[in-house]
Amino acid sequence: MDIILLERVENLGSIGDIVTVKNGYARNFLLPNKKALRANEANKKVFEANRKQIEADNEAKRKEAEEASGGIDGRQIVLIRASSASGQLYGSVSVRDIVEALNADGKGTVVEKSMVILEKPIKTLGVFDVRIRLHPEVNVNIQANVARSDDEADLQKDGVDVIAQMFEEDQAELAAAALEVIDENSEVDEEAKAELEETVEAGAVETPEATETEEQDETETKE
Repeated sequence: MDIILLERVENLGSIGDIVTVKNGYARNFLLPNKKALRANEANKKVFEANRKQIEADNEAKRKEAEEASGGIDGRQIVLIRASSASGQLYGSVSVRDIVEALNADGKGTVVEKSMVILEKPIKTLGVFDVRIRLHPEVNVNIQANVARSDDEADLQKDGVDVIAQMFEEDQAELAAAALEVIDENSEVDEEAKAELEETVEAGAVETPEATETEEQDETETKE
């Protein structure tokens, strides 16, 4: 179907361009949302007669969006979610979740669902870039900080990879358990034992033996 664009449409064109699109895209999105007109002779005449007004209205809306962008661009929203030990969310973060978080303070520009460009569903912990289209010609970027707690969100904000940290802690706990078994078996390779001890130290996990020694030292100090 041939259509006349009434506003800039990404990957299609700008105001006044006549382009060909699939019938379903035109009927289900462009035409009902008043982003385009059918490119027949009658509509071409109507468009040309009103072109200056259409362009003026678009320019006014663009400037308004640019002024509002300052209060949104670069913002980071925190979304607290439950996850598995591997960082996979129980569910996903939706466009609606992002909109509600952005509008939660009730101040500034109200962001609508149609403005949020989420390239793919967010299904893990982490910090994700999200594009907000305030106007066909005005885009800003925000970040969605998805964490299990406010403390973890602060860590992620500072650049800490929480998922990697969880993996290291899990590995350290496994190594600590293995060391406990090794201590009961004197025939185990000393080199393997040393590697496990390094893993425990990297994960800052104490072995039962280390904990017992520290408790003895504290008792002797008190005496």
